Amino acid sequence: MQIGANSLLQEMQSLSGEIKPSGFNSGFGSPITQQVSNTSGSDFGQLLSQAIGSVGELQANAGSLATRLDMGDTRVTLSDTVIAREKSSVAFEATMQVRNKLIDAYKEIMSMPV
Repeated sequence: MQIGANSLLQEMQSLSGEIKPSGFNSGFGSPITQQVSNTSGSDFGQLLSQAIGSVGELQANAGSLATRLDMGDTRVTLSDTVIAREKSSVAFEATMQVRNKLIDAYKEIMSMPV
């Protein structure tokens, strides 16, 4: 089955009309200026501390499940413990990646000439 370039282009153009954001006027895609007044959002520091707190909770939960499994609690399964460990590991690795990116950005900003 071959797809012709013209038919594919026509289909893409018809779909682009359906997904065009409402903030664009009928011109060639020039956006209508809008005021962004979302001042109720949290600042970056709060978001970062919440993320670190949730990573800590995941690690504490994984540790608790592992301890309960080691003690012989029949309500805790091995699969639940392994899944909790993996969740905490993935969250920790993601946090470390964010930290590394922040450090790289800080170093880049500090090395900029003034």
